[in-house]
Amino acid sequence: MMALGDREAASAAGGPERHVPVLLSEVLEWLDPKPGEVIVDGTFGAGGYTRAILAKGARVVGIDRDPDAISAGRALEEDSDGALMLVSGQFSDLESHARSSGFDAVDGVVLDLGVSSMQLDEAERGFSFLRDGPLDMRMEQAGPSAADVVNELPVRDLIRIIGLLGEEKRATSVAHAIDAARKEKQFDRTLQLADLIEKVLGRSPKKAQIHPATRTFQALRIYVNGELHQAAEALGAAERILRPGGRLVLVSFHSLEDRIVKRFFQDRTRTRGGGSRHMPEEEVPPATFELLTRKAVEAKAEETAGNPRSRSAKLRAGRRTDAPARVMDVHAAGVPRLAEYQGLGG
Repeated sequence: MMALGDREAASAAGGPERHVPVLLSEVLEWLDPKPGEVIVDGTFGAGGYTRAILAKGARVVGIDRDPDAISAGRALEEDSDGALMLVSGQFSDLESHARSSGFDAVDGVVLDLGVSSMQLDEAERGFSFLRDGPLDMRMEQAGPSAADVVNELPVRDLIRIIGLLGEEKRATSVAHAIDAARKEKQFDRTLQLADLIEKVLGRSPKKAQIHPATRTFQALRIYVNGELHQAAEALGAAERILRPGGRLVLVSFHSLEDRIVKRFFQDRTRTRGGGSRHMPEEEVPPATFELLTRKAVEAKAEETAGNPRSRSAKLRAGRRTDAPARVMDVHAAGVPRLAEYQGLGG
């Protein structure tokens, strides 16, 4: 995650910003939905972006891997008079979801990466280190949980996960403490793990507002849900399904996600290769995107004052050219090389 402050702590623990779509006006500005267009909202969540897009007269394919989000969105789907099609699935598969909904090309794709505030707010979902609940963190409510990871993975893997995905400098200390504790009692509650991490790391007087478990919980959540692989694969899927002139808008909340998005746009908008007087310029495929945002767009002061989650948000956007889509290399895009994100022992 970025330099962690109250913004990340609020985002990781959930807070008063429940159901508030982040950077909504900026998303609408760069997505620019028009009547009759088809937009893929790959992270439907509570439907904040989708409602605003529908209000512009566009149709929406709304995707979410969380069955609770799909169930909650059915009323909006019924009231949309056919303009909203909800799909239960992963946003990395947004191309196939759009095609199965009857669209071989779409006019826009929007993704709000990371975990939603409504998931964080539910203690029983196990995402929060400030609310006691089962150590779960599964967005799809299926497959291996955070408890499975913490209790079963070798120490060396825990060190890599916590160090790379949580950017925790003391990952080795945390992993060995987890290993020692799980030999006495298996982990099954969020506060059980959070309290252990706090004992290991302590609290810095300079960062008193940051819970010591923030980075480890982030790492576990990303690993359990394969979030970085999902994000990178979704970029490739968006490139394939967007028609020429279509817009891709992404909102990220920590440096690992933003790095992948930034690297993707740098690669896909590049028109010249490197070279020198000693080496010929490398051949570069035609650019598949035109960059719309020269630098990341951040929330204005009015929004951050009322919505702490928006303080760490970064928006980047691009417009699809008519160049052929390229093969997506998730590791070249910045996804760390770890064991498989989905499934233990991969």
